[in-house]
Amino acid sequence: MKTVQISLNSIGKVKSFVNTISQFEYDFDLISGRYVIDAKSIMGIFSLDLSKPIDLAIHTETNLDEILEALKPYIIAQ
Repeated sequence: MKTVQISLNSIGKVKSFVNTISQFEYDFDLISGRYVIDAKSIMGIFSLDLSKPIDLAIHTETNLDEILEALKPYIIAQ
């Protein structure tokens, strides 16, 4: 499992993020405070405070480079 911080500060970004991760068969969770939601759930994402960075947990060890490359527009540089 790998965790990265992402920013989803607009409706357009949320839609394109869900479309991007839906291409992968792995599980993704968004963690904001004490809330953990399925990152493929657009309704779940809108229940979070999108003004702050959100932790994205990627539940796989395979194809991580491909996944991280696809998620580059959303990842906050650390």
